[in-house]
Amino acid sequence: MEVAIEEAKLAMLEDEVPVGAVVVYQDKIIARAHNRTISLNDPTAHAEILAIRKAAKYFSNYRLIDCILISTLEPCIMCAGAMVNARIDGLVFGARDPKGGAIYSKMDFLSLNFLNHRFWIKEGVFQDICGSLLKDFFKAKRM
Repeated sequence: MEVAIEEAKLAMLEDEVPVGAVVVYQDKIIARAHNRTISLNDPTAHAEILAIRKAAKYFSNYRLIDCILISTLEPCIMCAGAMVNARIDGLVFGARDPKGGAIYSKMDFLSLNFLNHRFWIKEGVFQDICGSLLKDFFKAKRM
């Protein structure tokens, strides 16, 4: 999670929403990314999506079997869908997203009965730090 937080801080320096993500395979970080929707003019350039793309390139395979995604923020429905399609084994996230979180906050994505894959979840890791990054970012935007 500490590396994901570093990525979130990089996003903030680039005036992007401070979310960072990493993909871990066999206790090794194989991909890391941060939000780049503004700089890439790409609404899909969430930290989780970019990290999944990098991990897929690492394996030369779209299936990320035995991989864990770690994100500073609860994933949205797009990112949760990408995790299912990639066959991610597990998700670790920091802060819940009360506006768009698809794991717990706005919906229980994994309860959808048509999904052909599910992953385990651990939430609240460095929750205060992850949440503070977002709160401070948006507070500064409103000033």
